Amino acid sequence: MGYFTKETFEYLENLALNNDRQWFEANRENYERYVREPALDFIADMGDAMESFAPHFMPLAKKIGGSLMRVQRDTRFSRDKSPYKTNIGIHIRHEVGKDVHAPGYYLHIEPGACFAGVGIWHPDPDTLFRIRSFIVENPEKWLKSRDDEDFCKHFRIEGDSLANPPRGFEKEHPLVEDLKRKDFTAMNALDDMDAISKNLLQDVAKKFRSASPFMSFLCGSLGIRF
Repeated sequence: MGYFTKETFEYLENLALNNDRQWFEANRENYERYVREPALDFIADMGDAMESFAPHFMPLAKKIGGSLMRVQRDTRFSRDKSPYKTNIGIHIRHEVGKDVHAPGYYLHIEPGACFAGVGIWHPDPDTLFRIRSFIVENPEKWLKSRDDEDFCKHFRIEGDSLANPPRGFEKEHPLVEDLKRKDFTAMNALDDMDAISKNLLQDVAKKFRSASPFMSFLCGSLGIRF
């Protein structure tokens, strides 16, 4: 038996059409049954699966403050004042990480837009400088991790990049396109049917494992254990 179901997707679709507190509270039981409970079960089981290849990343199956991202949106600086996210976000971060900007593994469940992700999203300037410097200092190691056959079979490096080379780095550096990256993340698109499959845990764990060279390099750049 899998974790998420067609009812999970129906709930998320209905939430997108009725994104207000009254509807959410009236349907809270369905949120618990089809979203939060299966997500927490997935996180708990992923903890066992990741122990063999990423022991310093912490799947925390907690309702608040764990790997399941909160359903409430932060609308303080957004024109869109819809109060709820219409997706399920699971972020398994490093043991020293404090937020979504830490190195981590990610699963996104959303109708028509499911994916698995790895890496560091929107790192702060100091972290970004350390990653870029580590690439310059260890170019062969970076290429080996970036171009690893198993990693490339499952993931594609994506994210925002600068228009010009970052300050302090050579414009003609052979790896300048990588140095221009503002995100060091890699994505693997999933079908909705993948998300409701009984093999979801095994499939996602396999993808996460394939990213070990990439994740090891990022952890090494920050001086933390992989």
